[in-house]
Amino acid sequence: MSLRERLGSFGEAKKLAGTESVLTKNSYSELKKHIHSSVLERINLERLRNYTQEQIKKEINELVGVIVEEQNIALNQFESKNLAQDIENEMFGLGPLEPLLSDPTISDILVNGYKQVYIERKGRLELTNIEFQNNAHLMNIIERIVSRVGRRIDESSPMVDARLADGSRVNAIIPPLAIDGPVLSIRRFSVNPLMVKDLLRLGSITNEMAALISAISKAKINTIISGGTGSGKTTLLNLISGFIPEFERIVTIEDAAELQMRQPHIVRLETRPPNIEERGEVTQRALVRNALRMRPDRIILGEVRGAEALDMLQAMNTGHEGSFATIHANTPRDALARMENMVSMAGVSLSAQAVRQQIASAINVMIQVSRLTDGTRKVVSIQEITGMESDTITMQEIFGFKQTGINEDGKIRGHYYATGLVPHFNSRLKAFGVGLPESMFNPSVRYEV
Repeated sequence: MSLRERLGSFGEAKKLAGTESVLTKNSYSELKKHIHSSVLERINLERLRNYTQEQIKKEINELVGVIVEEQNIALNQFESKNLAQDIENEMFGLGPLEPLLSDPTISDILVNGYKQVYIERKGRLELTNIEFQNNAHLMNIIERIVSRVGRRIDESSPMVDARLADGSRVNAIIPPLAIDGPVLSIRRFSVNPLMVKDLLRLGSITNEMAALISAISKAKINTIISGGTGSGKTTLLNLISGFIPEFERIVTIEDAAELQMRQPHIVRLETRPPNIEERGEVTQRALVRNALRMRPDRIILGEVRGAEALDMLQAMNTGHEGSFATIHANTPRDALARMENMVSMAGVSLSAQAVRQQIASAINVMIQVSRLTDGTRKVVSIQEITGMESDTITMQEIFGFKQTGINEDGKIRGHYYATGLVPHFNSRLKAFGVGLPESMFNPSVRYEV
């Protein structure tokens, strides 16, 4: 049976360019696959290397038009343009994912096998009509992503962390670990990082909180940002890092580079997984140690998750002030407990009290961010570490958020508040010329959201 017969009479149903398409999903997928193969047979890929993006697009559009005309396939103008774009995405992009990646309102892309693609928009998950041709097609896209950052994925190494060119975080897991086919998760990051005004508009922070965070960064106060998955830790880390003066040398250390720093003097380091022979791995701990020899003014860890916690604390305690990091935890107190556990992973013989003394001495501020049930993300607590009492790290909350209910639209209701406690480090802020007035910590002022 010919392609024309398999596609049916979809072409006869269209009279004018721009009319509504009656192509079914299966017939369009088959058509795209066929035209794609024809384009690959005729196009000179070597010649395209010297072309601009616009020239490549024009070349593919013209070639698709020729093939469609030669094979007498009736397509309207809209379908022909979409077909050429889809084929260009297959050849040089990430196939069916490209339209999703170009949509700035999408924050997460979750591919659960080739037939099911979810997105997150405004904190809510939505099922899309995007599908891959089969598992092999999805695997091809995954391999294209990970190979661009020098990583691999196969049966011997079926899990991988990677990143896209825009810094978006990528995780992929494939069979035999993923039972129903390859699974791809993409955590999107805005091309333009969120600024203070954006978080204020979204109700994620108050003016007083923003002023305190800005002063903390400028006065080189060691800070840990804690929160759950998808709570906005990296977004806030980008924000707080944005207040670092331009004349300082910043070294960032990440598993997959995603921080979007705006200062001119940045050194970005990224871990490396072991190769196929299980050699060549470079861990965050090794990078932290190396960073200490690079004359940094600031060290910023994308996320603390292992033995590097000890090296980070030692760096903070030996003159590398103003260092920032994120950690997975549901509360600031939980974050400190996790950090204590991670220090024990370093294989050193330290008592629990000695570790807590290191933590209390190194870290000055804990900022807790949360993703609430309505999908909104908020800074729910800013706490100062004040020292030790017996064998307990003492903390005091400066600002917080309290949920009071849910409105009829399912949105969280609550208020931001100040506890009335002025942070002990306010004297340090004044020494750096960024002191804050005590009236800013007035507990009688509340901000309803």
